[in-house]
Amino acid sequence: MPDLDRYDRVAREAAATVIAAYSTSFGLASRLLGPRVRPHVRNVYALVRIADEIVDGTAADAGLAPATQRLVLDELEAETLTAIARGFSVNLIVHAFAQTARECGIGADLVRPFFASMRTDLDRTVHDAQSHEAYVYGSAEVVGLMCLQVFVSAGAPAPATAAPALVSGARRLGAAFQDINFLRDHVDDAHRLGRDYLGVEAGTTSRAEVLARIDGDLAAAAAVIPDLPADCRRAVTTAHDLFAELAKRLRQEPDPDARVRVPNARKAGIAVRAAAFGRPRRSDS
Repeated sequence: MPDLDRYDRVAREAAATVIAAYSTSFGLASRLLGPRVRPHVRNVYALVRIADEIVDGTAADAGLAPATQRLVLDELEAETLTAIARGFSVNLIVHAFAQTARECGIGADLVRPFFASMRTDLDRTVHDAQSHEAYVYGSAEVVGLMCLQVFVSAGAPAPATAAPALVSGARRLGAAFQDINFLRDHVDDAHRLGRDYLGVEAGTTSRAEVLARIDGDLAAAAAVIPDLPADCRRAVTTAHDLFAELAKRLRQEPDPDARVRVPNARKAGIAVRAAAFGRPRRSDS
């Protein structure tokens, strides 16, 4: 095996290890992706995950001051952009992402907003409507757009341009995922990290208003999932339905401070339903 091929394979395996260790829900959905796209989506997730670790406590636990965390994040962004240009990085996770970015057409226009949102976590604790919108675009919507580029481009002779409806759907699905995570993690965000992403803690918006926005985003995303390539639909439907289930449980939970979860048996049932029917469910059903 040529040395670069072996290095690429090891980098992909490192990315797969990250997703297996950090996310049961995303890991479950990714296993339903076709082999054409599965490694690329894992590569995207792995980079996003390690960047998130820099700002969400792991780096602080290692003794890094906020200024040093910013420096490390800046270095990771620079290394990522350089690796996309060169096609090589000594950081296996960055190398894996760069291979995906080069094949699927993920450029600085998506990478930079992501790191900008991660950087925001180091110096902003309370968000208003405008800053929330900007943060969610960079932290979640562009990740959806990266995955969409994988869906339409992996294995093709050259990167493709996704249809505008799919672009909108990817953004809204990413926004829904992020807001659901914000709602269910708001106690930890407030107490451990001192952050209020939604304005619920500050009283500038309500839990019901956030859930209504989530329902709209999930519905808009569901409408275009059937237009995705066939080897992506089951996985995206599963991810959509897992988060729709979380939204339902958040709505039904009488204690707003409780952190809801979907039991593993229910997750498996959602995946089976997605495989059998291929149609996303309503978030309130």
